[in-house]
Amino acid sequence: MEIKSSENESFRLVYEEVFPVVMRVAYHVTYNMDVSEDICQEAFIRFYEKNIDFRSVDEAKYWLIRVTKNLAINVMKRKSREQAMVDKIKKAPKVPVRNGEDALIDSETRTLVREAVEKLPEKLKSVLVLKEYADLNYKQISGILHISESNVKVRVHRARKIMESMLDREEMHVS
Repeated sequence: MEIKSSENESFRLVYEEVFPVVMRVAYHVTYNMDVSEDICQEAFIRFYEKNIDFRSVDEAKYWLIRVTKNLAINVMKRKSREQAMVDKIKKAPKVPVRNGEDALIDSETRTLVREAVEKLPEKLKSVLVLKEYADLNYKQISGILHISESNVKVRVHRARKIMESMLDREEMHVS
């Protein structure tokens, strides 16, 4: 007997015969009755909407089993990814909550440092920016600026000293 998946009588026949089988398949993948019912419903919706012609009920049954199995596996993969994300979040280090005063002081300090850097002579500023903000070593800076490595060290030292005096804080170091 030929089965047309979107024909009501064929659909009812397949549903009555195949639903218990696909329900067992879904349940044995998910071990959750509610999720299994949702998966079976989705499988039968796809069966109906595809409007496929099958040569027999068995052929339709095999198609539905395959679809159900794949849907169930996808649900379990999604659940596993979600659980992994929850575990990752739980293991993430706690970010300390800063009070407004600390945040304001940090913001003001960054602004003062930025303004002081802008006031430096260009040859000192370029060396300091490459060292502190681009995180380059002395050798790399010397290659970029075409000056000796010892000259880079001297300029960085001078830039830091000028910054200290501009900021009027001996404990302040640009880093």
